[in-house]
Amino acid sequence: MSDYKIISALNEEHKVYLVQSVLSGNLYVQKILDVYNMRVYEYLYRNPVAGIPRLINYYEDGNQLIVIEEYISGTSLQEKIDNSDLSVSDIRSYMIMLCNILEALHSMTPPIIHRDIKPSNIIITSYNYAMLLDFNAAKQFSGQNESDTVLIGTPGYAAPEQYGFGSSSPKTDIYSLGIVLREMLGSITPVPDIAPILHQLNLIAERCTQMTPAARYQSVAELKNAVSQSYYPAQHSTSAAGNSSQYAHHNHDNANNATNANADTAKRAIHDSASRFLPPGFRTRTPWKMLLSSVAYLFIIWLCLSLELENTYGAKLWLERIFCLGMFIFAIFCGFNYLNVQNILPLCKSKNRFMHYVGIILLDVAVIFALFVIMFIIESVAFPIK
Repeated sequence: MSDYKIISALNEEHKVYLVQSVLSGNLYVQKILDVYNMRVYEYLYRNPVAGIPRLINYYEDGNQLIVIEEYISGTSLQEKIDNSDLSVSDIRSYMIMLCNILEALHSMTPPIIHRDIKPSNIIITSYNYAMLLDFNAAKQFSGQNESDTVLIGTPGYAAPEQYGFGSSSPKTDIYSLGIVLREMLGSITPVPDIAPILHQLNLIAERCTQMTPAARYQSVAELKNAVSQSYYPAQHSTSAAGNSSQYAHHNHDNANNATNANADTAKRAIHDSASRFLPPGFRTRTPWKMLLSSVAYLFIIWLCLSLELENTYGAKLWLERIFCLGMFIFAIFCGFNYLNVQNILPLCKSKNRFMHYVGIILLDVAVIFALFVIMFIIESVAFPIK
């Protein structure tokens, strides 16, 4: 499409590129799809859904579909899972957001089933919103009991019916979302304070991933309600995992305790949200990580604040020591993607490991250079050469 020029490859293997509009200069994502359902893209183009990248244009070229869609800046959920960069409140929020997206898709006429929900297809924006990507495996639900004959989806996340044991339905997306929930929970270090809520969410994940669709939640709305109610204290934590349905009724029967439970929810949410602002090494609250990080930070502080420079004394020396400390701290924060700082440079989000690290190095160099310039300006004003 001549109206767009390729800026870089976001995923060369899957033919995903960052492109720029020749007319407006805006950045978009171009995808070249070999497997797709044209009717799904036509419908989503006419009926945009919040939480899904907006379709800008699409056209068929031979046996391929060229799609131009909104560029979403953020971090993939897979990266957050790999880096153990999730709190319980994050997990609940992302689950509710994804349920809202699927609820909108499943309520369309006919319903649209995503069929490829996995952490790498979920982007968390800088505002901590969850966005669902990649609809090349999606289809419209006909309601007829026609078994899937070809696996379209990702092994490990695809529901049993996608392997030919039945027909894909909205419950297929519930299964995949349950696998995603289980993976998010697996990235959290269990501590006594959050053990009850982790137990409840694991029960929810188990019910989502039942082999038989009839044993799962029957709608995304029902799943969302279970996640929303998950802060109620578990009275039967020793119950067998198979009692998830009974546990859901138990939560309903205890609805009169909502006021106290919501107060606990708020306290835990504040606690989990605050964890995001802790420096690298402290976010998971793992004792040995915090100990090593404390030693490392103290060593860096001592090294920088005891720095001696030839012919530099007094306030000027302390200024340079503080800037030196700032450079070290930013390098650490950038390497561990503190508060998604790597989003500043799109290259840092490259799925190519080499390019990802090149992006981090370039970001470090750019910020260190900026700090040098700022320090030079301050020194020129405060300590002019006589």
